[in-house]
Amino acid sequence: MIVYEPNKHFISDIRHLARSWTMVKIVRATALSGLYSTVVCAVLIFLNLDQTASFNTAIFSFLGIVLSIMLVFRTNTAYDRWWEGRQQWGALVNNCRNFAIMVHATMPNADLRLMRYFAVNISNFPLALSEHLRQGTQLDKLLELSEEDVREFKQRAHVPNHISRRLHDKVQTVYRAGQISDSDLLNFKPHLQALLDISGACERIRKTPIAFSYAVYIKVFILAYAALLPFALLTMYQWYTIPITMFVFFAFIGVEMMAAEIEDPFGLDCNDLPTHTIAETIRDNVFEILDQPLSVPKHHEEALYEKVF
Repeated sequence: MIVYEPNKHFISDIRHLARSWTMVKIVRATALSGLYSTVVCAVLIFLNLDQTASFNTAIFSFLGIVLSIMLVFRTNTAYDRWWEGRQQWGALVNNCRNFAIMVHATMPNADLRLMRYFAVNISNFPLALSEHLRQGTQLDKLLELSEEDVREFKQRAHVPNHISRRLHDKVQTVYRAGQISDSDLLNFKPHLQALLDISGACERIRKTPIAFSYAVYIKVFILAYAALLPFALLTMYQWYTIPITMFVFFAFIGVEMMAAEIEDPFGLDCNDLPTHTIAETIRDNVFEILDQPLSVPKHHEEALYEKVF
Protein backbone atom coordinates (compact mmCIF):
# COMPACT_ATOMS: atom_id res chain seq x y z
CA MET A 1 0.00 0.00 0.00
CA ILE A 2 1.23 3.50 -0.80
CA VAL A 3 1.04 5.46 2.44
CA TYR A 4 0.97 9.23 2.02
CA GLU A 5 -0.10 12.39 3.82
CA PRO A 6 -3.37 13.58 2.23
CA ASN A 7 -3.97 17.25 1.42
CA LYS A 8 -0.37 18.20 2.13
CA HIS A 9 1.64 17.88 -1.10
CA PHE A 10 -0.84 18.28 -3.94
CA ILE A 11 1.64 18.66 -6.80
CA SER A 12 4.46 16.48 -5.49
CA ASP A 13 2.08 13.55 -4.92
CA ILE A 14 1.38 13.42 -8.65
CA ARG A 15 4.97 12.48 -9.45
CA HIS A 16 4.52 9.26 -7.47
CA LEU A 17 1.85 7.99 -9.87
CA ALA A 18 4.50 6.04 -11.78
CA ARG A 19 5.00 3.84 -8.71
CA SER A 20 1.50 2.44 -9.17
CA TRP A 21 1.45 -0.58 -11.48
CA THR A 22 -2.18 0.17 -12.27
CA MET A 23 -1.24 3.67 -13.42
CA VAL A 24 1.50 2.22 -15.64
CA LYS A 25 -1.09 -0.06 -17.27
CA ILE A 26 -3.46 2.89 -17.72
CA VAL A 27 -0.75 4.93 -19.46
CA ARG A 28 0.13 2.02 -21.73
CA ALA A 29 -3.52 1.49 -22.67
CA THR A 30 -3.91 5.21 -23.33
CA ALA A 31 -0.83 5.19 -25.57
CA LEU A 32 -2.35 2.32 -27.57
CA SER A 33 -5.58 4.28 -27.95
CA GLY A 34 -3.54 7.21 -29.22
CA LEU A 35 -1.83 4.98 -31.77
CA TYR A 36 -5.19 3.65 -32.92
CA SER A 37 -6.62 7.18 -33.21
CA THR A 38 -3.61 8.29 -35.22
CA VAL A 39 -4.08 5.45 -37.71
CA VAL A 40 -7.81 6.18 -38.05
CA CYS A 41 -7.28 9.91 -38.51
CA ALA A 42 -4.47 9.43 -41.01
CA VAL A 43 -6.43 6.97 -43.13
CA LEU A 44 -9.62 9.05 -43.19
CA ILE A 45 -7.89 12.38 -43.80
CA PHE A 46 -5.50 11.21 -46.52
CA LEU A 47 -8.27 9.31 -48.31
CA ASN A 48 -10.66 12.26 -47.94
CA LEU A 49 -13.14 10.11 -46.04
CA ASP A 50 -13.33 12.33 -42.96
CA GLN A 51 -16.73 13.72 -44.00
CA THR A 52 -18.40 10.53 -45.21
CA ALA A 53 -17.22 8.28 -42.34
CA SER A 54 -18.20 10.61 -39.50
CA PHE A 55 -20.79 9.90 -36.79
CA ASN A 56 -23.20 12.15 -34.97
CA THR A 57 -21.52 13.44 -31.78
CA ALA A 58 -24.87 13.62 -29.95
CA ILE A 59 -24.97 9.82 -29.83
CA PHE A 60 -21.58 9.72 -28.12
CA SER A 61 -22.66 12.35 -25.61
CA PHE A 62 -25.56 10.14 -24.60
CA LEU A 63 -23.41 6.99 -24.50
CA GLY A 64 -20.81 8.84 -22.45
CA ILE A 65 -23.43 9.64 -19.82
CA VAL A 66 -24.55 6.00 -19.71
CA LEU A 67 -20.95 4.80 -19.41
CA SER A 68 -20.23 7.32 -16.66
CA ILE A 69 -23.19 6.11 -14.60
CA MET A 70 -22.02 2.51 -14.95
CA LEU A 71 -18.48 3.45 -13.91
CA VAL A 72 -19.77 5.30 -10.85
CA PHE A 73 -21.56 2.15 -9.75
CA ARG A 74 -18.45 0.09 -10.51
CA THR A 75 -16.17 2.37 -8.51
CA ASN A 76 -18.53 2.66 -5.55
CA THR A 77 -18.93 -1.12 -5.40
CA ALA A 78 -15.16 -1.66 -5.49
CA TYR A 79 -14.49 0.97 -2.83
CA ASP A 80 -17.18 -0.46 -0.58
CA ARG A 81 -15.37 -3.81 -0.74
CA TRP A 82 -12.04 -2.11 0.07
CA TRP A 83 -13.52 -0.17 2.98
CA GLU A 84 -15.35 -3.21 4.38
CA GLY A 85 -12.05 -5.09 4.32
CA ARG A 86 -10.43 -2.27 6.29
CA GLN A 87 -13.29 -2.29 8.79
CA GLN A 88 -12.95 -6.03 9.29
CA TRP A 89 -9.23 -5.72 9.97
CA GLY A 90 -9.90 -2.81 12.33
CA ALA A 91 -12.33 -5.05 14.20
CA LEU A 92 -9.66 -7.78 14.27
CA VAL A 93 -7.22 -5.36 15.91
CA ASN A 94 -9.73 -4.47 18.61
CA ASN A 95 -10.81 -8.06 19.29
CA CYS A 96 -7.24 -9.35 19.56
CA ARG A 97 -6.35 -6.57 21.98
CA ASN A 98 -9.50 -7.18 24.05
CA PHE A 99 -8.85 -10.92 24.02
CA ALA A 100 -5.32 -10.37 25.30
CA ILE A 101 -6.56 -8.03 28.03
CA MET A 102 -9.15 -10.61 29.09
CA VAL A 103 -6.42 -13.26 29.29
CA HIS A 104 -4.23 -10.98 31.39
CA ALA A 105 -7.07 -9.98 33.70
CA THR A 106 -8.64 -13.40 34.33
CA MET A 107 -5.98 -16.06 33.96
CA PRO A 108 -3.10 -16.74 36.36
CA ASN A 109 -0.31 -14.38 35.35
CA ALA A 110 2.20 -16.46 37.24
CA ASP A 111 1.79 -19.21 34.65
CA LEU A 112 4.24 -17.75 32.14
CA ARG A 113 3.91 -20.73 29.84
CA LEU A 114 0.15 -20.17 29.59
CA MET A 115 0.64 -16.42 28.94
CA ARG A 116 3.17 -17.24 26.24
CA TYR A 117 0.78 -19.71 24.61
CA PHE A 118 -1.95 -17.13 24.30
CA ALA A 119 0.43 -14.38 23.17
CA VAL A 120 1.80 -16.56 20.37
CA ASN A 121 -1.52 -17.96 19.15
CA ILE A 122 -3.48 -14.69 19.31
CA SER A 123 -0.67 -13.07 17.31
CA ASN A 124 -0.45 -15.93 14.85
CA PHE A 125 -4.12 -15.66 13.90
CA PRO A 126 -3.87 -12.32 12.01
CA LEU A 127 -0.47 -13.30 10.60
CA ALA A 128 -1.99 -16.51 9.23
CA LEU A 129 -5.15 -14.77 8.00
CA SER A 130 -3.16 -12.17 6.07
CA GLU A 131 -1.41 -14.88 4.05
CA HIS A 132 -4.52 -17.09 3.87
CA LEU A 133 -6.32 -14.31 1.99
CA ARG A 134 -3.53 -14.25 -0.60
CA GLN A 135 -1.88 -17.47 -1.70
CA GLY A 136 -2.16 -19.50 1.49
CA THR A 137 -0.51 -19.28 4.90
CA GLN A 138 3.28 -19.40 4.94
CA LEU A 139 4.27 -21.15 8.14
CA ASP A 140 7.69 -19.50 8.30
CA LYS A 141 5.93 -16.19 9.03
CA LEU A 142 4.20 -17.54 12.12
CA LEU A 143 5.70 -17.29 15.58
CA GLU A 144 7.38 -20.00 17.62
CA LEU A 145 6.16 -23.12 15.87
CA SER A 146 7.66 -26.36 17.07
CA GLU A 147 8.38 -29.22 14.66
CA GLU A 148 5.19 -30.87 15.85
CA ASP A 149 3.24 -27.64 15.23
CA VAL A 150 4.65 -27.40 11.71
CA ARG A 151 3.62 -30.98 10.90
CA GLU A 152 0.18 -30.32 12.36
CA PHE A 153 -0.32 -27.03 10.49
CA LYS A 154 0.80 -28.52 7.18
CA GLN A 155 -2.11 -30.93 7.36
CA ARG A 156 -4.59 -28.04 7.63
CA ALA A 157 -5.96 -26.32 4.56
CA HIS A 158 -7.33 -23.48 6.69
CA VAL A 159 -4.66 -22.47 9.19
CA PRO A 160 -6.61 -19.56 10.77
CA ASN A 161 -9.43 -22.00 11.60
CA HIS A 162 -6.96 -24.32 13.30
CA ILE A 163 -5.40 -21.51 15.34
CA SER A 164 -8.87 -20.41 16.46
CA ARG A 165 -9.65 -23.97 17.50
CA ARG A 166 -6.44 -24.14 19.54
CA LEU A 167 -7.46 -20.95 21.36
CA HIS A 168 -10.95 -22.33 22.05
CA ASP A 169 -9.49 -25.59 23.33
CA LYS A 170 -7.03 -23.81 25.62
CA VAL A 171 -9.73 -21.58 27.13
CA GLN A 172 -11.89 -24.64 27.79
CA THR A 173 -8.93 -26.47 29.34
CA VAL A 174 -8.25 -23.55 31.70
CA TYR A 175 -11.96 -23.38 32.57
CA ARG A 176 -12.17 -27.10 33.37
CA ALA A 177 -9.11 -26.72 35.58
CA GLY A 178 -11.05 -24.14 37.62
CA GLN A 179 -8.70 -21.26 36.81
CA ILE A 180 -11.48 -19.08 35.37
CA SER A 181 -15.14 -18.75 36.36
CA ASP A 182 -18.34 -19.32 34.39
CA SER A 183 -18.76 -15.59 33.80
CA ASP A 184 -15.16 -15.34 32.58
CA LEU A 185 -15.85 -18.11 30.08
CA LEU A 186 -18.89 -16.24 28.76
CA ASN A 187 -16.83 -13.06 28.45
CA PHE A 188 -14.27 -14.89 26.32
CA LYS A 189 -16.91 -16.17 23.89
CA PRO A 190 -17.51 -12.98 21.82
CA HIS A 191 -13.78 -12.42 21.28
CA LEU A 192 -13.19 -16.02 20.26
CA GLN A 193 -16.19 -16.02 17.95
CA ALA A 194 -15.17 -12.70 16.38
CA LEU A 195 -11.97 -14.21 15.01
CA LEU A 196 -13.78 -16.56 12.63
CA ASP A 197 -16.55 -14.04 11.94
CA ILE A 198 -13.93 -11.62 10.64
CA SER A 199 -12.15 -14.40 8.75
CA GLY A 200 -15.41 -15.39 7.07
CA ALA A 201 -16.24 -11.80 6.12
CA CYS A 202 -12.81 -11.34 4.54
CA GLU A 203 -13.14 -14.61 2.63
CA ARG A 204 -16.53 -13.47 1.33
CA ILE A 205 -14.93 -10.31 -0.06
CA ARG A 206 -11.97 -12.25 -1.46
CA LYS A 207 -13.95 -15.03 -3.15
CA THR A 208 -16.92 -13.07 -4.46
CA PRO A 209 -15.75 -10.58 -7.09
CA ILE A 210 -18.15 -8.40 -9.01
CA ALA A 211 -20.37 -10.34 -11.42
CA PHE A 212 -18.32 -11.48 -14.43
CA SER A 213 -20.86 -10.41 -17.05
CA TYR A 214 -21.08 -6.91 -15.58
CA ALA A 215 -17.31 -6.47 -15.37
CA VAL A 216 -16.76 -7.70 -18.94
CA TYR A 217 -19.62 -5.62 -20.31
CA ILE A 218 -18.08 -2.41 -18.96
CA LYS A 219 -14.72 -3.27 -20.53
CA VAL A 220 -16.34 -4.01 -23.90
CA PHE A 221 -18.37 -0.79 -23.66
CA ILE A 222 -15.25 1.29 -22.98
CA LEU A 223 -13.29 -0.30 -25.83
CA ALA A 224 -16.18 0.12 -28.29
CA TYR A 225 -16.70 3.73 -27.22
CA ALA A 226 -13.00 4.54 -27.62
CA ALA A 227 -12.81 2.72 -30.98
CA LEU A 228 -15.70 4.71 -32.49
CA LEU A 229 -14.98 8.07 -30.86
CA PRO A 230 -12.40 9.23 -33.46
CA PHE A 231 -15.03 8.86 -36.20
CA ALA A 232 -17.33 11.23 -34.29
CA LEU A 233 -14.70 13.86 -33.54
CA LEU A 234 -12.67 13.89 -36.75
CA THR A 235 -14.91 16.22 -38.75
CA MET A 236 -14.87 18.90 -36.08
CA TYR A 237 -11.38 18.56 -34.59
CA GLN A 238 -9.24 16.97 -37.33
CA TRP A 239 -5.81 16.06 -35.90
CA TYR A 240 -6.83 17.30 -32.45
CA THR A 241 -9.04 14.21 -32.37
CA ILE A 242 -6.02 12.16 -31.25
CA PRO A 243 -5.29 13.90 -27.90
CA ILE A 244 -9.00 14.33 -27.19
CA THR A 245 -9.65 10.62 -27.71
CA MET A 246 -6.67 9.72 -25.55
CA PHE A 247 -7.86 11.95 -22.74
CA VAL A 248 -11.40 10.53 -22.79
CA PHE A 249 -10.06 6.96 -22.88
CA PHE A 250 -7.64 7.78 -20.05
CA ALA A 251 -10.55 8.93 -17.90
CA PHE A 252 -12.77 5.92 -18.55
CA ILE A 253 -10.20 3.12 -18.54
CA GLY A 254 -8.49 4.65 -15.48
CA VAL A 255 -11.63 4.49 -13.38
CA GLU A 256 -12.27 0.90 -14.48
CA MET A 257 -8.72 -0.30 -13.76
CA MET A 258 -8.55 1.39 -10.37
CA ALA A 259 -11.86 -0.21 -9.41
CA ALA A 260 -10.57 -3.61 -10.54
CA GLU A 261 -7.45 -3.14 -8.40
CA ILE A 262 -9.18 -2.31 -5.11
CA GLU A 263 -12.10 -4.75 -5.35
CA ASP A 264 -9.78 -7.40 -3.87
CA PRO A 265 -8.16 -5.43 -1.02
CA PHE A 266 -6.08 -8.24 0.47
CA GLY A 267 -3.40 -8.67 -2.20
CA LEU A 268 -0.07 -6.95 -2.72
CA ASP A 269 -1.07 -4.26 -5.21
CA CYS A 270 0.08 -0.79 -4.26
CA ASN A 271 -3.43 0.28 -3.20
CA ASP A 272 -4.35 -2.90 -1.32
CA LEU A 273 -4.63 -3.02 2.45
CA PRO A 274 -1.35 -3.50 4.37
CA THR A 275 -2.76 -6.50 6.19
CA HIS A 276 0.61 -7.94 7.15
CA THR A 277 1.66 -4.63 8.69
CA ILE A 278 -1.61 -4.54 10.63
CA ALA A 279 -0.99 -8.13 11.76
CA GLU A 280 2.46 -7.17 13.02
CA THR A 281 0.92 -4.27 14.94
CA ILE A 282 -1.50 -6.72 16.58
CA ARG A 283 1.43 -9.00 17.43
CA ASP A 284 3.36 -6.17 19.09
CA ASN A 285 0.30 -5.02 21.05
CA VAL A 286 -0.61 -8.51 22.26
CA PHE A 287 2.90 -9.31 23.47
CA GLU A 288 3.05 -5.99 25.28
CA ILE A 289 -0.36 -6.51 26.95
CA LEU A 290 0.64 -9.98 28.16
CA ASP A 291 4.09 -8.78 29.30
CA GLN A 292 5.89 -11.20 27.02
CA PRO A 293 9.28 -10.47 25.44
CA LEU A 294 9.27 -10.23 21.65
CA SER A 295 12.32 -10.31 19.45
CA VAL A 296 11.61 -11.08 15.82
CA PRO A 297 13.10 -9.62 12.63
CA LYS A 298 10.93 -7.51 10.37
CA HIS A 299 9.68 -9.44 7.38
CA HIS A 300 10.98 -8.49 3.95
CA GLU A 301 7.40 -8.02 2.80
CA GLU A 302 7.38 -4.51 4.25
CA ALA A 303 9.38 -3.44 1.19
CA LEU A 304 6.30 -4.16 -0.93
CA TYR A 305 4.45 -1.35 0.77
CA GLU A 306 5.69 2.07 -0.26
CA LYS A 307 5.61 5.15 1.93
CA VAL A 308 5.39 8.43 0.04
CA PHE A 309 6.39 11.75 1.61
